[in-house]
Amino acid sequence: MEEEGRVPGPPLPTGGEGPGIDSHLAAGILGTARGPPLAAAEVLALDDEEDDLEVFSKDTSLTEVNSFSPSVPISPSSMINQYKFEDGPELRDLFITVDDPESHVTAIETFITYRVVTKTTRGEFDSSEYEVRRRYQDFLWLKSKLEEAHPTLIIPPLPEKFIMKGMVERFSDEFIETRRKALHKFLNRIADHPTLTFNEDFKIFLTAQAWELSSHKKQGPGLLSRMGQTVRAVASSVRGAVKNRPEIFTEMNNYMETFSQKINLLDKIAHRIYKEEKDYFNEMKEYGPIHTLWSASEEDIADSLKGIASCIERCCRATEKRMAGLSEHLLPILHEYVLYSEILMSVLKRRDQIQGELDSKVDAIANKKAEKYLFSEEIGKLEDKVERANNALKADWDRWKQNMQWDMRSTFTNVAENNLHYYEE
Repeated sequence: MEEEGRVPGPPLPTGGEGPGIDSHLAAGILGTARGPPLAAAEVLALDDEEDDLEVFSKDTSLTEVNSFSPSVPISPSSMINQYKFEDGPELRDLFITVDDPESHVTAIETFITYRVVTKTTRGEFDSSEYEVRRRYQDFLWLKSKLEEAHPTLIIPPLPEKFIMKGMVERFSDEFIETRRKALHKFLNRIADHPTLTFNEDFKIFLTAQAWELSSHKKQGPGLLSRMGQTVRAVASSVRGAVKNRPEIFTEMNNYMETFSQKINLLDKIAHRIYKEEKDYFNEMKEYGPIHTLWSASEEDIADSLKGIASCIERCCRATEKRMAGLSEHLLPILHEYVLYSEILMSVLKRRDQIQGELDSKVDAIANKKAEKYLFSEEIGKLEDKVERANNALKADWDRWKQNMQWDMRSTFTNVAENNLHYYEE
């Protein structure tokens, strides 16, 4: 089932550089204030047919990607429109909005709560609309409950609790707004998921008042249960690689290792380009007033100097708009998929853990044939558990990969479109 409101497109053609990309090539895609415009051939290609992640394609132009006539001008936005399905998306029955951040100061701590408004037509809800307030810890609780109930499904990432020192001040308007958008996306990704959307803890999160949610949290697994899970996880990791892992999950693991390397590199390059862009903007802001003051003392060239000052001011506005596009659209998406790469690796490890439990029982039977009847029922249950885990992960993997390709394609196309507007201005 495809994610609601998200229309996947076909995979872009391959022919890229493989894992070993360099910063100047990525910078060519993202663009810089003083560099050349986006090269049409240097597009992000995340090929659904290859095990490896082809990041850049240098052999195929955008005109070869689509079926438009070469004589018709093609903009990145028109390319994206081409991939949309003719049929509209399925009707949604659950709408969630995260807004209205509010600061709370107590003698012990200071924290922010967000309003979560839910509108639905589902029969399992007692009302058609709910409004509750949630803090970040509540979102963390929901994520942990989803991972506990669905260990081999891909749970959407949450923004990190802590931020890098010196980047953004905690509790600043910018930080709070960035987190609000991420929390909004987190809940809506869950709402669009064919399985997670019907999770009981998710329903409680959306509908319960603060005291009800607090009471429900206390009904979770006890300390000994959590310790037991930790011990089993550690024991599974100590056993080493799974002997009977299906080839498809080995391919997934290899894909994610490559994807993780590339998306982390893109994330670093994007942040470096944004910083350079910001430094350039701050320097350029000083040049306009300098030329204006200069014109007051040079009557012969006063008009020319004022014209330069006006031009610099327009360049500043264009650069500021371009920086806003990077910070609002590109950087969050790249970092979201950095977090997704970590989540996918954890999901694959949990699948291996389930497989390892079955392997250990099979080994026990081989070593103690006389006690085979004692293990037969348990092995049957473990085989069913492994099969359910495999099927859940395979279905979620295809869905995640499709959404990832759409997100990356639309994000980099948006960057290209913004670069074109920037250089036109």
